[in-house]
Amino acid sequence: MTDRWALAPAEGGGAELAPLGADGLPVGPVVREADLAAAVRGRPEVTRWVWRSTAEVYPRLLATGVRVERCYDIEDAETLLLGHAGRYGEPRSAAAALARLRGGPVPPDPPLRSAEPGSQSSLFEPQAVHLPLAGLLEVYADQLRRQDATAHPDRMRLLITAESAGMLVAAEMNRAGLPWSADVHRAVLHELLGDRYAGGGEPRRLAELADEVSAAFGRRVRPDLPADVVKAFSQAGIKVASTRRWELETVDHPAVKPLIEYKKLYRIWVAHGWSWLQDWVREGRFRPEFLCHGTVTGRWVTNGGGALQIPKVIRRAVVADPGWRLVVADADQMEPRVLAAISRDPGLMEVAGRDSDLYQSVSDRAFSGDRDQAKIAVLGAVYGQTSGDGLKNLAALRRRFPKAVAYVDEAARAGEEGRLVRTWLGRTCPPAAGSGEDSAEEAGLPQEDDGWVPGYASTNARARGRFARNFVVQGSAADWTLLLLAALRRTCADMAAELVFFQHDEVIVHCPEEEAEQIVTAIREAAALAARLTFGETPVRFPFTTSVVECYADAK
Repeated sequence: MTDRWALAPAEGGGAELAPLGADGLPVGPVVREADLAAAVRGRPEVTRWVWRSTAEVYPRLLATGVRVERCYDIEDAETLLLGHAGRYGEPRSAAAALARLRGGPVPPDPPLRSAEPGSQSSLFEPQAVHLPLAGLLEVYADQLRRQDATAHPDRMRLLITAESAGMLVAAEMNRAGLPWSADVHRAVLHELLGDRYAGGGEPRRLAELADEVSAAFGRRVRPDLPADVVKAFSQAGIKVASTRRWELETVDHPAVKPLIEYKKLYRIWVAHGWSWLQDWVREGRFRPEFLCHGTVTGRWVTNGGGALQIPKVIRRAVVADPGWRLVVADADQMEPRVLAAISRDPGLMEVAGRDSDLYQSVSDRAFSGDRDQAKIAVLGAVYGQTSGDGLKNLAALRRRFPKAVAYVDEAARAGEEGRLVRTWLGRTCPPAAGSGEDSAEEAGLPQEDDGWVPGYASTNARARGRFARNFVVQGSAADWTLLLLAALRRTCADMAAELVFFQHDEVIVHCPEEEAEQIVTAIREAAALAARLTFGETPVRFPFTTSVVECYADAK
């Protein structure tokens, strides 16, 4: 008997299945079942399923109450292995992988569909090309060989395992939804925006602020149109390049205060107003579509709903069910601790081995107790802010923590030179060489914050270097959080608790009040286990600020 089976959905809701050995090869005949969910439910001894896409299979299983312990996502693994080979952006589907393996024409990946409020279907359905089980097994066997050929096979296998676990977590979070009180949300909107007018026009408070802005300029100005605002300031003898808040706050003009307030409330109205509430909240739950590995760094995104940009004031609507609590856990100074772990800098590891404030500890060693300077220096090293005062701060940091600074410096050089840059587990940031596509946007690649998209030609080598410098830290942090989520998911499996939210360094578990302290402990233990699995034995600790609350807005 084996605990690993391969599964391929078949036409009409059935499935093809086969038991696999440790080497990934079939150890028994192909079985055909008429019902996919029944096929999985009837094999409780199976602890890992190998399938084409978690997004294709798992929502269907969850809809029938079937939960799986582990999986191997072939298309997710293909993405990671292509990236490791410097081929990021090539088609990642199982059909494409099989075509490459057989030397045939490689089909393009299906286009991403638009977000659909309330939808539980996968991103690639129904356009995805299904493969029979024999084809999937051929791709799987080839992937196992490619993993063995990487620079650190054990790390790559762990990364693929972690990513596959993250796909399961995302599917379960999509189904569970974030507890959301529509009544509280409406009350908050009325408090902030005033009466809602018929016809979809601006609510009362926005209209009042727009009138105040216009009165300050002495003419009618549309505060929702940046060009109109810039022109109005110019006519008043004030030159501004944009309507960003930091720039407006430097201007002495009576329009500034109502304009800043208008912009803040306008964003809430557009992004989380009444229309959003009607579209995205059903039966007391907000169900965004979480996407594991949404960017090249491994950070998650959501397909619609704006779940990762919920304003603090709107978080008042995130309310636990009666008798339940939200356990909100926020990782403390995660990226500097990750840098300590991956650089193996003795001094920084010693500092990061404490539960106390990392920036204060760094400041005591290198900045005469000035915490703000220490924080600027550490984040400057990670994010590439190395000019002006940043250069002086970096020099002080380099004297005390030379291996840590050298680690990100080398990543930056590699990025500037167009070399491959990898996270600790092997997630790869590709070089800037063009791939023949007209643009990254046309290729459907994620846009990164600094405007540079890995894998595509860019004349700005410095921007590539900054990205690579951050990538080795941020990407390694993403690897660690996947293992954290996997460990926490395993604990929750035997409880009523459910993972309902995750973004970068914050996780929320919704649980009965009596399970809350157990979840707090589980998060701490999961963080320690994830650190050992990801980085090996180091003194680095990953503490969390954890709150047990009824309302998300009340979290620390």
